[in-house]
Amino acid sequence: MINFDCFDYYLCSLSITKCMMDKVMTLSTSFSLSFSIQFGRTEVIDNTLNPDFVRKFVLDFFFEEKQNLRFDVYNVDTRRCRCINRVLLCSVKDFLGQMFCTLGEIIGSTGSRLERTLSGIPGKKCGSIIFTAEELSNCRDIATMQLCANKLDKKDFFGKSDPFLVFYRSNEDGTFTICHKTEVIKNNLNPVWQPFTIPVRALCNGDYDRTVKVDVYDWDRDGSHDFIGEFTTSYRELSRGQSQFNVYEVTLLSFKVESEYTFVDFIRGGSLCLVCMCVCVCVCPLPLGNPSQPTSLHYMSPYQMNAYAMALKAVGEIIQDYDSDKLFPAYGFGAKLPPDGKISHAFPLNSNTENPNCVGIEGVLEAYFQSLRTVQLYGPTNFAPVINQVARCAADVTDGSQYFVLLMITDGVISDMAQTKEAVVNAAALPMSIIIVGVGPAEFDAMEELDGDEVRVSSRGRFAERDIVQFVPFRDYIDRSGNQVLSMARLAKDVLAEIPDQLLSFMKTRGIEPRPAVPLPPPHFSFHDNIPAHSDKGFSFTV
Repeated sequence: MINFDCFDYYLCSLSITKCMMDKVMTLSTSFSLSFSIQFGRTEVIDNTLNPDFVRKFVLDFFFEEKQNLRFDVYNVDTRRCRCINRVLLCSVKDFLGQMFCTLGEIIGSTGSRLERTLSGIPGKKCGSIIFTAEELSNCRDIATMQLCANKLDKKDFFGKSDPFLVFYRSNEDGTFTICHKTEVIKNNLNPVWQPFTIPVRALCNGDYDRTVKVDVYDWDRDGSHDFIGEFTTSYRELSRGQSQFNVYEVTLLSFKVESEYTFVDFIRGGSLCLVCMCVCVCVCPLPLGNPSQPTSLHYMSPYQMNAYAMALKAVGEIIQDYDSDKLFPAYGFGAKLPPDGKISHAFPLNSNTENPNCVGIEGVLEAYFQSLRTVQLYGPTNFAPVINQVARCAADVTDGSQYFVLLMITDGVISDMAQTKEAVVNAAALPMSIIIVGVGPAEFDAMEELDGDEVRVSSRGRFAERDIVQFVPFRDYIDRSGNQVLSMARLAKDVLAEIPDQLLSFMKTRGIEPRPAVPLPPPHFSFHDNIPAHSDKGFSFTV
């Protein structure tokens, strides 16, 4: 069994190899498949065709990043295997197979269970390997507590103290990090603070015995707060309930812990059709020339991707791991369509009005490049039609079974700003998020306004229920050395980081709970008939 931590994640695995040997598996992590670092290795399991590894790997999971993993399986021969600086080194003769995947693929699979075939030995069947993943439970707990104090010191010359509490989490190096401040209770030596909630991970990083320090201060307007006193405790001590602390009579009135649903809970329960993604590619008028010319932002170079393709690939490769069927509706807008030159603001890139779905992100890219050969780039840049089209699909989903992510890539100024604001305000009440990537040298002030980080988007006096728009200018992510992989990784990290919280905010406001995790069937082993234990022929593992 193998293991991961992502919001703190646990992952277990089974592997099937081709012969009766002593087996061990190593896990390597990387940002690219060309370079990796060995993260850990399992225990050795003796003389078995179907090892069930017990050792678990704990990794941090980041939805917005492509976390590449490589699993190598070896036969451990003590004469040829050795460990240097905790890295297992084995002879090529001991290699039994390997498998590449991303952490997102494992988590995004049904029940967070992924089965893949081992490979790496030409002409030989290497068997298969199975992974399952679980979120560590203590990272999702939310603690709610209330405290009061009695007979605090009087620090103000003309009145009583204005006390407040500051909570600190202890670090491994002995330092402390602030994790919560209470409100100030004015002119009171016997304050009762309001109940507050804090994630257990923020309070003690999941370590129930880690020291938690609480300082008591008297608030001053100029910021030079007077220190009244302090005490130390721990999550475990707090969880025992109401008790007295000896310093300045600070009293714990109540303490309770509740589990909060996470993004992974919804993915594991299959209550999203994992994540359905709609991609809109802006094909608007280009002052920089025809797509066949190098000056165009849509230029189809045989040597490298243009900014549109890079944005599609960066976001699509990550989010497709959470889509069950890998079918993506892909649209363009701001172009004249053949044969009559009619202007469209929501046309399927694959020219199939009955089925705009493209297979995988590679299918989206193929449809995008094909559309550049068939449509006439025109204008204006209207966002509202395609937002409304996706919103109509989202409006049909009321049970949390699907969540829509709309990716829009544009190089122009929005021509229908009023209508777009109205569309965003309406969409904020639906299970959907909008990602806008601006390419080229244009000014994107209107896009920043839609982002709503400073001021929530409004239309005709109505404010958006949630912040669902994330805008980034692609030029801010271009690597100076020309490394497109780094550029795409940086872009994806920023534009996707808010999706889990946006999904959770919608589910919470609608009172939607994740469905129970999809139960995994017990493993069932089936072997080829009449194959001796030491045969070079492979065994199959089915579930």
